[in-house]
Amino acid sequence: MADEAELKVGGFTFKGVYLAAALPLFGSLSGGIYYGYDVVNRFWGVEESVLEVLEATSRIRALEQTIGDNNVSGLNTQLSQISTQMVSILEQQKTLLDLRSKVERAELITNGIDDKIKQLQSDIDSTWDAIDELGKPL
Repeated sequence: MADEAELKVGGFTFKGVYLAAALPLFGSLSGGIYYGYDVVNRFWGVEESVLEVLEATSRIRALEQTIGDNNVSGLNTQLSQISTQMVSILEQQKTLLDLRSKVERAELITNGIDDKIKQLQSDIDSTWDAIDELGKPL
């Protein structure tokens, strides 16, 4: 009975026995093609990721070179020196502010002295003029 089954497609006649034998072969062949296609796609995906890793590696090398060139490892000592200098500057600023307040107080004291000295000089000159007049006869 299986020998008598036939399939007619487009003018061709296929016997059932040949179809029964060919169907597993076509299934295996199509599975193999699909598997091969999947393997090739995965290979391309891995290849792209390898290229990304290589690009990242070159970027990392460039960053390491820049860090080395800029002496980032010595940055801590430089920051420590700057901190020490800032403390010294703040202490000097306090001293300058103290001196400023002393100068301001001295200015307040000496502001009126000039006028008083001029007044005293004028009084002394008047006194000498009066003494000179006393020594002269009328």
